[in-house]
Amino acid sequence: MASIKLRAVVALSGFALACAAQTGQTAAPMKKAAGGAKSAVAADFEKFRDIMAEASPAELFEAKGKELWHTKRGPKNASLEKCDMGLGPGKLKGAYVKLPRYFADAGQVMDAERRIVYCMVTLQGFKEKDLAKKPFSSASKTPDPVSLVTYVAGQSRGMKIAVPQKHAKEREAYKVGEEIFNYRAGPWDFSCATCHGHDGLRIRTQDLPNISKKEGAVAAFEGWPGYRMTGGRMHTLQWRLNDCFRQQRFPEPGYVSETLSDLLTYMGVNANGHVYKGPGIKR
Repeated sequence: MASIKLRAVVALSGFALACAAQTGQTAAPMKKAAGGAKSAVAADFEKFRDIMAEASPAELFEAKGKELWHTKRGPKNASLEKCDMGLGPGKLKGAYVKLPRYFADAGQVMDAERRIVYCMVTLQGFKEKDLAKKPFSSASKTPDPVSLVTYVAGQSRGMKIAVPQKHAKEREAYKVGEEIFNYRAGPWDFSCATCHGHDGLRIRTQDLPNISKKEGAVAAFEGWPGYRMTGGRMHTLQWRLNDCFRQQRFPEPGYVSETLSDLLTYMGVNANGHVYKGPGIKR
């Protein structure tokens, strides 16, 4: 079953594989931190981030998301107050740390952003294709779903990550996410695991978490949605994963696609049990 679902990823990677055959490019080796220790730069940045987090700009986007959640908008002139994020219509306390999860009304496993977009379409009448045109933050605009995800995530601040694996579809999503994580292709023959499947790896000054292990998965999950000081923009995990595909020279997955929900299931389950601190700050 997992292999069948992975065909979509294989199809997306076909173009990149063709490029690999033509160019014969190879990736430069990544540096390994001594003993798996954090670099001095990374350690200093963590101290700086802790200070900045006391007055995080993410709070501004959280406030905007709250306003958007309760405002009647769209062709149906409705708010999102009846949106079920997994705990019942309108119940947000603790919902984010239990996502992705299976939703019977959609018949799919959905992460937070995918579910919010689903509610914007079904409850408010927005068109998914319009929301997908420019889904990520730019210098001139923060898309509404970004602020909405930040608001929903903030309602789980201080709660333990508990991504469920009770439903068969949830277990399948984890297995497919793991398969995608380890799938190698593209002009550099990369996979997610190339950078995030080993201990002690670093690109330039950036320490890379090993997402296949709990500590690394926590590091990857924590702080998202995040305000990125490089560019001064708010981003979600959807953006982060899409950017990883871009850096692998893979075609980027479609916005709020099943591929991303599967990867986020793999990451979230691996991080289960850790206390989520809420939307944070990234470098």
